[in-house]
Amino acid sequence: MDSLNFVAASLLPIHVAIGVIVVWLALGALGLVSPRNLDFVGHTLFPISSAASLILTGAGLAGLGAEPQAVVLVLGLPDLPFHMRLDALSAFFLVLLGGASAGISIYSAGYFRKGEGTPPGLHCVLYQSFLAAMAAVILADDAYLFMVAWETMALSSYFLVTSNHRLPTNRSAGFLYLLLAHIGAIGILLCFGVMQGGHGDYTFATMRASQLTDFWASAAFLLALFGFGAKAGILPLHAWLPEAHPAAPTPVSALMSGVMLKTAIYGLLRVAFDLLQIQLPWWGVLALVLGLSTALFGAMFAAVQTDMKRLLAYSSIENIGIILAGIGLTLIFHTYKAGPLAALALAATLYHCINHAFFKSLLFLVTGTVLHSTNERSLGKLGGLIRHMPWVAWLGLIGTIAIAGLPPLNGFVSEWLLLQAFLATPGLPSSYLSMLVPVGAAAFVLAAALAGYVMVKFYGVIFLGQPREEKLAHAHDAGWLERIGLGWLALGCVVLGVLPVVVLGQLDHVTAVLTGNMLGQTPAGSGWLFVNAMSAERASYSPVLFLLGVLIALLATFALVRKFYHGRIRRGPAWDCGFPLQTARMQDTAEGFGQPIKQIFEPVFRIDRHVPSPFDEQPRYLGKAEDKLLYALYLPVARLVEWLSTAISVLQSGRIHIYLL
Repeated sequence: MDSLNFVAASLLPIHVAIGVIVVWLALGALGLVSPRNLDFVGHTLFPISSAASLILTGAGLAGLGAEPQAVVLVLGLPDLPFHMRLDALSAFFLVLLGGASAGISIYSAGYFRKGEGTPPGLHCVLYQSFLAAMAAVILADDAYLFMVAWETMALSSYFLVTSNHRLPTNRSAGFLYLLLAHIGAIGILLCFGVMQGGHGDYTFATMRASQLTDFWASAAFLLALFGFGAKAGILPLHAWLPEAHPAAPTPVSALMSGVMLKTAIYGLLRVAFDLLQIQLPWWGVLALVLGLSTALFGAMFAAVQTDMKRLLAYSSIENIGIILAGIGLTLIFHTYKAGPLAALALAATLYHCINHAFFKSLLFLVTGTVLHSTNERSLGKLGGLIRHMPWVAWLGLIGTIAIAGLPPLNGFVSEWLLLQAFLATPGLPSSYLSMLVPVGAAAFVLAAALAGYVMVKFYGVIFLGQPREEKLAHAHDAGWLERIGLGWLALGCVVLGVLPVVVLGQLDHVTAVLTGNMLGQTPAGSGWLFVNAMSAERASYSPVLFLLGVLIALLATFALVRKFYHGRIRRGPAWDCGFPLQTARMQDTAEGFGQPIKQIFEPVFRIDRHVPSPFDEQPRYLGKAEDKLLYALYLPVARLVEWLSTAISVLQSGRIHIYLL
């Protein structure tokens, strides 16, 4: 008994986290034992993986308030062992990874079917390696382990994206993703090279001790912004994201959007606030401008999509833009010594990271269930599914309300806190920033409003109204394992929304490490019931009271209807505007919802229209809104590379005199 107590006492959160990584890798290896046994892989290995994710969440929570813990592994190369470290920042992102992946993994246990591209066992290897690599990235304490884990994450996710590799579009999407991932990795590697300051030691401890000049520190930050931005999907490095997410299996899309994008945010925060000892104001301005541009771009393109998963992919770009804008705001406050405001902006940014992990993962899994049930991804062929898929519809409604930023769910809290940080900027000493940031606040509000507009379209077209296709009558609800996964993520949206004071109390550990300031008693100015951004006199919010008010209003309405109108209701056909021959095709469509956005922001899109003439026997209208950056930036580079490849291929003509020359 004494020996067991000794082992428990010596077992630190970092040891538990490393143990979870080993378990994930072992589960992947077990998947190869019987690679085509769907029951063994799906109903045994994936639930164990979900349990491991919950353990990782517990380790992260324990590490949030603890002292930093470091471990040197025997793995690596001679004189280059792997270093791991768990501090408040890495602990928070472990909580994010574990919490989101627990729901996604248990959902995956009921999602995968036979005959869907990659065999289940091989898919399990890639999936578990993906999880282990993301955890290793978060725990890495040297550039060597970080880059090994980063590349493992990129390669495993590439093979997951191309699971159904028989489709040319999937292969193309996977290639584009891998290309940008490796270009970004070059930027990260160069960033580490700059930060080690010529010492030849690539541990993060050495980088923290390096005294860089403003020039070299700025070079390191710009390389980090480029490298991690390529993985996060900020403009103009976003092109892979709307292609890879629709191509990947739905649980993989959820992991990539909900978790993998946040590893890039983690890397940027690690470099900007931990490894670099100086920060400059223009870094924050650059991140703020890029973030708001990305947010607006993502929201506008999401509004005009007609594919469920592409819509959510562009929505991820919008949310990453909001997070990057929050990082920019934090840098601005931090460099101007506005400590409490820097802590507020960083807390809002981190809060939105974990919020996005839960509600975006939930919505991707909802689309996966709809896709399996109907075999349709096009919004124009869906509708009325709330009648056949009530579990998915009601759980999806929670995610929709959360991502739209409506109280009392989690999306509202982080966006409200970030808006409060924006509104506090007139006190900055720079007149230019005092002029710029309110404009940024307006852009932030516009992006949030467009996101709400997009979610009305997403949910309404899929679940409300009448079915647009006859085959939708055979749609079925999610299985019990899928319901557990969806329910877990929906519960996370509710808990994160209703208990913000508890969450902000945990985030204090991170803000203290990165900015040297804590929110302290400010967010909990009136106990657990109210959250105050800065002071109760300025603004306060109580999600619990708001939720109670909504419930009371609903119950009162129900009671009044039952008392005064029950038995008096007379049902009749709806007014048909004088045209009784209406069909489900006459409902509002995804194209109709997006048309006003196309008209207002037409200069942003590359519009491809085909308008039929009055004499067409089979008239067909086509209106596509495409990305101008794809045609202005990516396709010319692709054509140049193809031309150079053709020219160089002359050397492979098989003529010996050319080889000798």
